[in-house]
Amino acid sequence: MTTTHSNSESQQDYEHYYVPAQSKWPIVGAIALFLIAMGAGSTVGGLFGGNGPWMLLAGSAVLIFMLTGWFRDVIHESMGGLYSHQMDRSFRQGMSWFIFSEVMFFAAFFGALFYARFIAVPWLGGASNNAMTAEVLWPDFIPGWPLVKTPDGTETTAMGAWGLPLINTVILLASSVTLHIAHVAMEEGNRKRIVQMLGLTVLLGWIFLFLQGEEYIHAYQELNLRLDSGVYGNTFFMLTGFHGMHVFLGSVILFIVWLRVLKGHMSPDQHFAFQAGAWYWHFVDVVWLTLFVFVYVL
Repeated sequence: MTTTHSNSESQQDYEHYYVPAQSKWPIVGAIALFLIAMGAGSTVGGLFGGNGPWMLLAGSAVLIFMLTGWFRDVIHESMGGLYSHQMDRSFRQGMSWFIFSEVMFFAAFFGALFYARFIAVPWLGGASNNAMTAEVLWPDFIPGWPLVKTPDGTETTAMGAWGLPLINTVILLASSVTLHIAHVAMEEGNRKRIVQMLGLTVLLGWIFLFLQGEEYIHAYQELNLRLDSGVYGNTFFMLTGFHGMHVFLGSVILFIVWLRVLKGHMSPDQHFAFQAGAWYWHFVDVVWLTLFVFVYVL
């Protein structure tokens, strides 16, 4: 009798694990990223007969198509009751590792910024026993940061911190607050407040992207600050540009979550899609704060 009871309990504790069918979306996403990388590189380098922007546009369209299809499949699986607690833990681990990979991604760019600022530029100015090298190569070079005049004579103007960048900082900080309020409302089951605060978060993200576009126009047309304006221009646009891409992706994720809330999806007990989007958004905000300090202020 004891053995039978024990077997019965183990069967009740058994939890199914859903294994999705073979999916085409990973390879579609890889194709999209390939086109984006090739398009961006050829646009900057002027390769492929000036067709780089079209490749970039095609890659972005394929990426949006992939995200739409993959999100749709995951939503249908979730709403169909196919997922278990083990699957939920897998999603959490996957999202955690994804954000960790993004931390390493931005660490590489910040590492390039710090290397250029604290090592390479001072070396070119004669620091660390390189006085003779500096005297022979560029005797008139004045090391400093932002590097508004490169050794070969390229001149630019540094982007100030207290105009649009400061406004965008306030906007992103406000978006984190509205998202937290929406998260609390989700846990309390207050669907009306979720719709309001999450929608406001997405709107603030789009305003940030619009103002960043205005900042880039100002940089190119009035400051002569371009991607090819030496190492300062390189690091400025690489860091702010990739961050802008992450803001765009985060806003897309939160917008889809917002649409799902409108359709009555998610509950106080099951809303990992919301949590994943919130984790990503808060990560993007922290990156921007670091970027604002080291790229704009210091």
